[in-house]
Amino acid sequence: MSTNGKVYLIGAGPGDAELLTLRALRMLKEADAVVYDRLVSPEILDLAPATAQMIPVGKAPNCHTVPQDRINEILAELAAQGLTVARLKGGDPLIFGRGSEEAAYLTERGLAVDYAPGITAAQGTAAATGVPLTHRGLATGVRYVTGHRAADQRLDLDWKSLACPDTTLVVYMGAANIAEIALRLMGEGMPAALPVMAISAATTPREQRLVSRLDQIGVDISAMPMRAPVLFVIGHVVSLYRDDTARPLPRVLTEPTVMAGE
Repeated sequence: MSTNGKVYLIGAGPGDAELLTLRALRMLKEADAVVYDRLVSPEILDLAPATAQMIPVGKAPNCHTVPQDRINEILAELAAQGLTVARLKGGDPLIFGRGSEEAAYLTERGLAVDYAPGITAAQGTAAATGVPLTHRGLATGVRYVTGHRAADQRLDLDWKSLACPDTTLVVYMGAANIAEIALRLMGEGMPAALPVMAISAATTPREQRLVSRLDQIGVDISAMPMRAPVLFVIGHVVSLYRDDTARPLPRVLTEPTVMAGE
């Protein structure tokens, strides 16, 4: 297939427009068409050219109005028309974003693809809350996992390897399964009192936070639902959280909990 069109796979970051890279902003400004996910914030969508076609393809839990196969086709059809297409994804397109699947589909059809990496939700959460992902004496590493499987399939994570109290565990898209995740981790020896932070819409004015502990997080999330997707930070680093570490934002907070290390 011969075409002058191209597709930019752009990481829109966690939501705050100031966290876009200069590369991402340039690519967005060049777009003739913008194909965007549900998690891309309205503040970032407002930066698209006024003349660009705006095509929403977002997914919500149990509601995939535009299947992934159709998204692939839309991108190819637009690029085949000679258009510059900005494919906007929340966070980074290569971290739980299916960016590599879309790139493979496009390159197999001879269409040009280029990337703009984005600040992923875990990094945005760390910056917004002051909770580091690693910290000397508290966490020697960090791991990212998804708490949701396609078509609601059973979680098949390596629970034993994940249950390391010296590593910060970040769970994406885990609200529906966090109670099971916590039980499985505790079953492999993770401390029940290990602190946990849940955060929704990190870095935006719609941000919500909830601080709990591993043996209580499932109950707390049920009692105070947060808008999906919710990201969970599990580990001793959450003990460093202080309510005054970020700009004033709406929050959901549990009653004060005695954190490990305090």
